[in-house]
Amino acid sequence: MGPADFNAPDTRICKEIRELVRDTESELLFNHSSRVYHFAVLAGLRRGLSFDRELLYAGAMFHDMGLTRQHSSQTERFEVDGANAARDFLRARKLPQSDIDLVWTAIALHTTPGIPQHMHLVVALVTAGVEMDVLGIGYDEFSDAQRRAVVSAHPRTPHFKEDIIQTFYDGIKHKPQTTFGNVKADVLADKDPHFHRIDFCSMIRQSRWVG
Repeated sequence: MGPADFNAPDTRICKEIRELVRDTESELLFNHSSRVYHFAVLAGLRRGLSFDRELLYAGAMFHDMGLTRQHSSQTERFEVDGANAARDFLRARKLPQSDIDLVWTAIALHTTPGIPQHMHLVVALVTAGVEMDVLGIGYDEFSDAQRRAVVSAHPRTPHFKEDIIQTFYDGIKHKPQTTFGNVKADVLADKDPHFHRIDFCSMIRQSRWVG
């Protein structure tokens, strides 16, 4: 992995995104979002894909902005809040609406497994980066050197798993009505006494990552 593969795009918009996110998010979320970008890039390169790194960076860096006090609404899912923050930022910089819509979708869907991988590469790769950093999905598809390089540049906290769960809780606890989710799980839980939900927090704690 060379410097060109690792560094964020050296564009005015990406520099502004980095500055805004660093000033708005906690260090934990800023480093997490940065790792999401790098893992997303590596996943794309491993598959030999061509993608817009500037839009990917926007999606990765804004994906958790909805967990911050400044961008958290009372009624929307945090994913939508983050997507709206990215939309407003990119719209102010006169990006094409199609690019804005793409970044919005990537952020809005990043906690909806099973769908993003069938969509545009930017959408798919943002989710791939999130799933790697939070859940360890695809862990063995990255080399030890790649993982060390990403974490060295943007460290995980010693207890990242519990820290990220607490950060999610703090960001959504004031609007529990927005957590309505996968209706299929509700139907199975209602009808099948042997059905057990897949628990997000348990998946984080059981991931290959240490800490």
